[in-house]
Amino acid sequence: MGIVATILMIAFFPLNSFLVFHENWATGNQVQADSSTSEKSIQGLVKGVEIQKKVEPPKPKAQATDNPQYQPQRKEGIKDLVVPNAHASVIIDADTGTILHYSEGREHRQIASLTKLMTAILVMENIKNLNEEIVIDEEAVYAEGTKIGCPRSGYCISPRLRIGEKITARSLLTAMLMNSANDAAIALGKHMAGTQDKFAEVMNKKAKDLGLTDTNFCTASGLDLDDEAAAVGCYSSAYDIARIAAYSLRYDTIWKIARMPSDSIVSSIDGKIQHTILNTDQLLDQMPNIIGAKTGFTPLAGYSLLMVVSDPSTKHRIVSVVLDDSTRWQDIKTMANWTFNSYKWL
Repeated sequence: MGIVATILMIAFFPLNSFLVFHENWATGNQVQADSSTSEKSIQGLVKGVEIQKKVEPPKPKAQATDNPQYQPQRKEGIKDLVVPNAHASVIIDADTGTILHYSEGREHRQIASLTKLMTAILVMENIKNLNEEIVIDEEAVYAEGTKIGCPRSGYCISPRLRIGEKITARSLLTAMLMNSANDAAIALGKHMAGTQDKFAEVMNKKAKDLGLTDTNFCTASGLDLDDEAAAVGCYSSAYDIARIAAYSLRYDTIWKIARMPSDSIVSSIDGKIQHTILNTDQLLDQMPNIIGAKTGFTPLAGYSLLMVVSDPSTKHRIVSVVLDDSTRWQDIKTMANWTFNSYKWL
């Protein structure tokens, strides 16, 4: 009897399946749920074959950690912060991405060398051995503005990079982050992608992966393009830059370099050429619990600055950004002090 029943079930299964499908089609029931199942998936299920969809890895969050332990909460009776000299200003909690202060935060603006923080992130993610050799080419050597050995345009304190010089990625990263060296940024970008344009594509893909919607990079360095009309298409926002900085905290190397003292030395691989590197961070020895800062200036962008600092417990980190601010250093200190006086973390 058991064998006969089994045969009857097998024989009638296709008919029953058709009747169920026909009823659903006629009544509209379950059509939406079933429409996501492909014909091949149905065939696989009928044959007893399990079909597994490829699971995409989750995209990273533009914050310091995916699993924050604390949430910021504003204290009662706190007045809003005003940063009158900044054309845009933002403060976020680094671990959660929560906005703590916001003024014109999504306005598209040139951001000058704040761009280099994205370049540094891509160095950490694409150059696995920072002692990797990079050969300096003519395009890097003739970069405008700040260069290795020349902390300001036209002011040099040690030898510049030379065409054909072999130097490590770590040394270039150090010069780019500490002294905002444009030649170092160009050399790193070209080493990773072949050309500056192709590296800009890599930068913009990373920005998209992080969910940044107000950013379009054009160069690894943040230098203004010669064509002023084209330069308008190279931009970010105070909010996007704050989120990039928060994400960069996942890489301790970036911020250890940012805190290195002035007069640090980087050398060619053979040791024959030594370059002295200054640090542009004016608050390095003045601001308690500072994690690091990054400066930016071009004629189009004006004076910009981002700073990462923690509270005295070192458990809570904030990112402050000002764009086009003539009093950027004083304002960034005010922003940090206001934040830790205005918020508690639970």
